Amino acid sequence: MAFDFTPSDEQKMLVETVRQFMAEEIFPHEREVERKGEVSFELGKQIQKRAMEMGLYAANMPAEVGGGGLDFVSATLMDRELGKSTWGLVGWIGRPSEILNACRDDQREAYLFPVIRGERKEGFALTEPNAGSDAMGIQTRAVRDGEDYVINGSKHFISCVTTPDFVILFTVTGVTETPRGPRKQITAFLVDVGTKGFEMRRGPRSVAHRSYHNYQLSFSDCRVPARNILGEEGKGFDQAGKWLANTRILVAANCCGKAERALEIATQWAATRKQFGQTIGRFQGVSFKLADMATELKAADLLTVHVADKYARGTMTDGDAAMAKLFGSEMAQRVTDQAIQILGGMGLMDELPLEMLWRDARIERIWDGTSEIQRHIIGRELLRPHEA
Repeated sequence: MAFDFTPSDEQKMLVETVRQFMAEEIFPHEREVERKGEVSFELGKQIQKRAMEMGLYAANMPAEVGGGGLDFVSATLMDRELGKSTWGLVGWIGRPSEILNACRDDQREAYLFPVIRGERKEGFALTEPNAGSDAMGIQTRAVRDGEDYVINGSKHFISCVTTPDFVILFTVTGVTETPRGPRKQITAFLVDVGTKGFEMRRGPRSVAHRSYHNYQLSFSDCRVPARNILGEEGKGFDQAGKWLANTRILVAANCCGKAERALEIATQWAATRKQFGQTIGRFQGVSFKLADMATELKAADLLTVHVADKYARGTMTDGDAAMAKLFGSEMAQRVTDQAIQILGGMGLMDELPLEMLWRDARIERIWDGTSEIQRHIIGRELLRPHEA
């Protein structure tokens, strides 16, 4: 099927606005934040305030609940620009978890609206020490007791730009018998930090996105009212699938932005760095690298926006999203690595952002589903019509 994408004038203006924001509010703080491994709360709130003033905060959320109401392709173009820096900083621009759109009644006042206004921060609590790629392997359980549920279990690698105010917690609340055997019923809860029996502590430091912290959560007879169920009991993964099917496309978009910035740094270096009496870009060994990098980036960009358009039209398959995430994340790793090769030793010095882009690119092949999981999804989709 033919696909031709030309951004609208509004989309071009959005991209320019985000680029200006990144240049003025994000890039100047990268080096200090990377060295400290921290974004101060004051700096984070400053970024948040400026993002609100420029209409970028919660731009992915529907206008009817106070968000920016961006269409999905526009949100993808925005995320491409955000990918050019570390999430410890750009996370303060605010892209709330879209599963919060499932909030109803009092939940909207307590959780959804405060997040969109920048008054509260959420954590998405799915991953466990023994349940990463195998999300159905989660063991945290919630047992009904009167009007409450009693929760026991643990989570880790729960990321947030600052200590979250509450978490969207996925738990097992039962088991259903299916033709393929028992299947866990997964329920999502909104759980406030500070609830008795809920403890949270900082997790190990990652070399990727150094200032984007992760937390370890533990629940010991933690009592949560039934009214805090997000969506329906036993339908937690259905809710996640409805609202979060687009996240792999956004990871791909982030990777394209990251790769573009690395390519720009490498191209400028190749055009000005002289060795053996000429700029190194004149050497085939360097110019061919740049050519391959640019070609891969172009291919990833086209794939990403094509899948984003399919998502917006309601025709995207799981395999489509997996292809975008797989190719985009692996492309970013190759491009950032080749950029360092072109710069040589300078590429690894922290005076330049290239080593940050290289480190940050590594996690893209892991979170939101590893490359191996993406290949499994694609292969399964290809074979399903043949009943293989």
